[in-house]
Amino acid sequence: MTGRVKDKVALVTGGASGVGLEVVKLLLAEGAKVAISDINIETGEKLAAELGERALFVRHDVTCESDWTTAITAVQQRFGALNVLVNNAGILIAGDMESGRIEDFRRLFQVNAESVFMGCQQGIAAMKAQGGSIINMASISSWLPVENYAGYSATKAAVSALTRAAALKCRKQGYSIRVNSIHPDGIYTPMMAATLPRGVTKEMVLHDATRNRGGRAYMPERIAPLVLFLASDESSVISGSELHADNAILGMGL
Repeated sequence: MTGRVKDKVALVTGGASGVGLEVVKLLLAEGAKVAISDINIETGEKLAAELGERALFVRHDVTCESDWTTAITAVQQRFGALNVLVNNAGILIAGDMESGRIEDFRRLFQVNAESVFMGCQQGIAAMKAQGGSIINMASISSWLPVENYAGYSATKAAVSALTRAAALKCRKQGYSIRVNSIHPDGIYTPMMAATLPRGVTKEMVLHDATRNRGGRAYMPERIAPLVLFLASDESSVISGSELHADNAILGMGL
């Protein structure tokens, strides 16, 4: 342990699996006290027990405003003032501009975008006295059209806009709070695995510099260090920025 976030208090939404789980483990390894926010009670409670006294599970539906208040209050009561919020929870539903269903579009916005609005709003309220860092998980689809995921892409564009708005608000108000977004290409999580076309394997989508340079997905542990950087004081001059974890997709297109 090098202590890059030693004694900081963090809340990670969607922290019981996928990228959230890797972020939780890395923040703990680097000295933070971490609240695991998730709707999966059984998995979350078991995980917190395994990770030790610096871990806390909070049952948290990110689409519910009162759950946000309850979760942040629980963190403050257990660990003290909140320093880091990672808005990671999200869902993925396919649908293009012809076939997409409005009910799916609304659900995507509720989980992926409204939750970030509430998280930023309540995170700022909880951090403005002592400062901190808010990290929003976005996607390359926030600016790059991805076939068959129109609604999902729209939600991630909203995350980008909310990030910039929150960062500007904090600067104008003189709050020592940084707000940034991370934009991965693909992350191989259970959510991605469930949406892969039949016959497409994990090895086909994972990027490997020697064996599969065309692969566009990474394992969650490759993304977690980016969250750690933004959570740490090493990123003290960065706010309102988009951190592209896309391996040059922006430059070369698809």
